[in-house]
Amino acid sequence: MPIKIPNELPATKTLSRENIFVMTETRAMTQDIRPLQILLLNLMPTKIDTETQLSRLLGNTPLQVELTLLHTETHKSKNTSEEHLLAFYQVFSEIKHRHFDGMIITGAPVEHLPFEEVEYWDELCEIMEWSKTHVYSVFHICWGAQAALYYHYGIPKIQLDEKLFGIFPHKVERKKSIIARGFDDIFYMPHSRHTSIRREDIENEPKLKIIASSPQAGVSLMMTKNGRQVFITGHAEYDQYTLDKEYRRDLMANKPIKMPVNYYPHDDITQAPPVIWRSHANLLYSNWLNYFVYQSTPYEIGKIR
Repeated sequence: MPIKIPNELPATKTLSRENIFVMTETRAMTQDIRPLQILLLNLMPTKIDTETQLSRLLGNTPLQVELTLLHTETHKSKNTSEEHLLAFYQVFSEIKHRHFDGMIITGAPVEHLPFEEVEYWDELCEIMEWSKTHVYSVFHICWGAQAALYYHYGIPKIQLDEKLFGIFPHKVERKKSIIARGFDDIFYMPHSRHTSIRREDIENEPKLKIIASSPQAGVSLMMTKNGRQVFITGHAEYDQYTLDKEYRRDLMANKPIKMPVNYYPHDDITQAPPVIWRSHANLLYSNWLNYFVYQSTPYEIGKIR
């Protein structure tokens, strides 16, 4: 089944070219089915890229998904036009009366700041608190995962000596975990971050369990025992050239940046990077949607508590 997104969203043309089954609002109105209501809180500066990447993964399942896009009201985006935000996004005050089967909170380039100094921290805390009673399962990505672990469980982030940047191998630690069903023993995921979390802090929280980790990237996939909260420290959603764009951007800005690890063939930036994480990214999101959203959420969405 397809993902239902607004008719004119830029992602529609991109995903259609890739043979991802996209259903526009016009066609969806003719179907007698309750699609999964998924809320995407997009904190990334390149919002169109991120909404396209996540729509691609959410649309590659047997389930019909209706996506609602959300941006912060207390922060004005510098990289996405006001016209795009007005056309396709809502703010929290407009949707807080609703319930959602699932929610995704993205990463954000604010790692250098203490959480409390982030411009929209109070608003994000309000949304995360609201999600406990209005969303059945929340999927947190990178900085969004660190922020949620700090807010819900008091787990701090730690500063890394240098940026963790590249494609890293990960090992599934809990092979019977449904979120990792179908995974190979070793899988790959992109990372791009300056901060991390300590394994012992996760292990000391009885409500959390570690699903997968990496010798280089550390703990990478965690969740609560009931699947109501999922956390990944990397970016399974990234496109083939996302890390390439970040690398060249930082080089042009004369920022200290090393070449992404395990990315360019023979470390030659003129060669196209192979995508070795896409199949597990699709599995991760389809498992989340199927087992922790579709099969668990109440049919009457207003009964979510």
